[in-house]
Amino acid sequence: MAMQFPSLFVRSSICGIGYPNIYMPSLRTTHSTRAVSSKGLAANLGHGLKKSRNVNIPILGAEVLKERIREQLPNVDLSASSYDTAWVAMVPLPEFPQFPCFPECLAWIIENQHSDGSWGIHGHHPSLVKDALSTTLACVLALKRWNIGEEHVRRGLHFVGSNFSSAMDEKLHSPIGFEIIFPGLLGYAIEMGLDLPISQNDIDFMFHIRDSELQRVSENSSEGTKAYLAYVAEGLGKSQDWHQVMKYQGENGSLFNSPSTTAAALTHIYNAKALEYLRSLLQKFGSSVPTSYPSDIHTILCVVDKIERLGIARHFSYEIKNILDRIYRCWLKNDEEIDADMATCALAFRLLRMNGFDVSSDALTRFGDASPFFNSIQGHLKDMKTLLELYRASQTKILPNELVLDKLGSWSSNFLREELSTNSEHGLQVFSQEVDYALQFPFYSNMDRLEHRNYIENFKVENFQVLKTSYMSSGIDDKDLLELALEDFNLCQSIYREELQHLEGWAKENRLDHLEFARQKEAYCYFSAAATLFSPESSDARMSWAKNSVLATVVDDFFDRGGSIEELENLISLTEKWDGTHEKEFCSEQVKIIYSAIYSTINELGAKASALQKRSVTNHLIELWLTLMRAMMKEAEWARTKAVPTVDEYMATGYITFALGPIILPALYFVGPELSDDVIGDPEYHNLFKLVSICGRLLNDVQSFEREGKEGKLNSVLLRIVHGCGSTSEEEAVREIQSIIDSSREELLRLVLQNERSVVPRACKELFWKMSRTVHRFYIKNDGHSSPTEMINPVNAVIYKPIKVGHKFSVVN
Repeated sequence: MAMQFPSLFVRSSICGIGYPNIYMPSLRTTHSTRAVSSKGLAANLGHGLKKSRNVNIPILGAEVLKERIREQLPNVDLSASSYDTAWVAMVPLPEFPQFPCFPECLAWIIENQHSDGSWGIHGHHPSLVKDALSTTLACVLALKRWNIGEEHVRRGLHFVGSNFSSAMDEKLHSPIGFEIIFPGLLGYAIEMGLDLPISQNDIDFMFHIRDSELQRVSENSSEGTKAYLAYVAEGLGKSQDWHQVMKYQGENGSLFNSPSTTAAALTHIYNAKALEYLRSLLQKFGSSVPTSYPSDIHTILCVVDKIERLGIARHFSYEIKNILDRIYRCWLKNDEEIDADMATCALAFRLLRMNGFDVSSDALTRFGDASPFFNSIQGHLKDMKTLLELYRASQTKILPNELVLDKLGSWSSNFLREELSTNSEHGLQVFSQEVDYALQFPFYSNMDRLEHRNYIENFKVENFQVLKTSYMSSGIDDKDLLELALEDFNLCQSIYREELQHLEGWAKENRLDHLEFARQKEAYCYFSAAATLFSPESSDARMSWAKNSVLATVVDDFFDRGGSIEELENLISLTEKWDGTHEKEFCSEQVKIIYSAIYSTINELGAKASALQKRSVTNHLIELWLTLMRAMMKEAEWARTKAVPTVDEYMATGYITFALGPIILPALYFVGPELSDDVIGDPEYHNLFKLVSICGRLLNDVQSFEREGKEGKLNSVLLRIVHGCGSTSEEEAVREIQSIIDSSREELLRLVLQNERSVVPRACKELFWKMSRTVHRFYIKNDGHSSPTEMINPVNAVIYKPIKVGHKFSVVN
């Protein structure tokens, strides 16, 4: 019986929002240099967690933080596990079973007992007392198994007896499998003849808890339940069929990548591959083992994901590129750590694809339906973190035939929604918030700075996670990441406020506030730029985007309702001439204000862009405005003559009149790369623009067709109904349009991510994708650009509202 997912892949806060949402922790680890030296480890850990207090993050300065993170980035490690080391210490020498196979583990256990008699990383943390109990009892059994460390055994039993009431406290968090494993350890202790300082009633109560848990679990005969019972098999002892357990053995010889489960099996049956797995761990880590191995790939991917979601990835682009290059090589080799693990596979797929690596969704084919999940340990534990990774991976569809991603997205989102209603009962409010946010705002319909803020505000800085036992991650310090993210966000906010003030002054100087017909949307227009082009160094691109967005809104309103046919023709004629302001040529004050604003702004931006591009680009900017005005004039003529164009005729003009041309395309000149005439004229450049514009136009139409229908305006939803001659309902028209939006967005992302035969620089292509995310966010519920209130909170979140974090930092002395 070959198991498809031999490793346990429940995930922890190393990948994001962490403890107290320990519900679904991670079974991942990396090279732990701390495990090599038991003295060094003991010195580092001291006597466990002495205190937990609120700590004010010191301001070190961004450059110091960046350098420290760069140094830490390649060295993400996990701590030694006293619990797993104890089980490894119990493995007998195959040739002479009266002797320990790994005596160095016994020496490590003796050297690493805390002063209160306990073992484990956080012996005094109130939330981890149960972990300390099972870890301490396991270490006591290991010493008793080989009749050494009598004083250490006595002190360990005293700790267990003094804290035993916590084992029966249902309010305290329990490590995975505690209700089975801890009573099993008590049974072993009794068999060994240990004098437990615990009343018989309390022992019997723990056995009752185990029996009740086994009864509950046995009611579900799924493969996931069977795998779970194999994972916690050390708590079942001789009652477990260990030959059945060995069917879960992975290629590396381990059971679930768990040293404790693998070692427990070796105390019952001999298996050369399992023994070699443990030997390789001791060769690698010295005299102790981590709680899981291998896990390098998942751990470092989680760090990369965390850095990206905090909004500080641009500071570590070189390091991230090197990491992902290495992960991609592993992906191409079908590395077992990626292949056999749902969350790692999904996370690697998403990060690699979104960073421009050519990865096929075929790797996720097995997850097209829910059965592999529900037949795994994740399914038994209802592992929402793994589910969330699968859901996020499903959103990166770029090809029509990637139906597996559609199926994956469907069942994973449905299950996540079902679980949201029950999570509060399990103390998962924080993680539920992350799931709820991800479901409300898929990554293609949110804006960078809004995502960064949400992640920062819910970021949990903790030094430990929990599986069957607690463990720490070293290397990258979460406090450093959070401090840098906070400093970066606050710096950007101060810049945004100054730039918005400048934009509002610019609008007044150009007398745009005198145009009574025009929506005054300076804040919205600037927000769309700041939340997208968020870095301080993107100021020129941001201001180009914002100013042209304001002007596009004014011109749209002018052609829509503010200007007469004579005025519209006059504005186009003036723009065609582009020879300055001549009083006699303006047919109205409105035309004068609009043309003068466009003229001065485009000349200013054109001069700046030309200097950066080392060639004149002003004529191109003028042409963008002319193209927009001519398309708007055609729509104005349709409205005047009450013409009803076909859907194709409407879209041929409509994608242009959505007015993204003068907003996105000039900003490209400020992004960095030089863009030649050949690039500007390439079909790829036009396709990128057309696809994002189609998304915007149709999203707008879906959200505004009821209002526009009452106003007698054209709209793609209404045209489909009209041309359907009664056979197309409103719902069918919307559904058809949504399908076009989805396919256009997927094709856009494909063009953005493709490297081969691409002439538009990646940095420029990213801007089209950012605009797509922007329009999806603005029209996610209604017409956010026209609504006076819909976008107020997002605007405040990015520009005005101070960011608040209230984190407790666990301090290890």
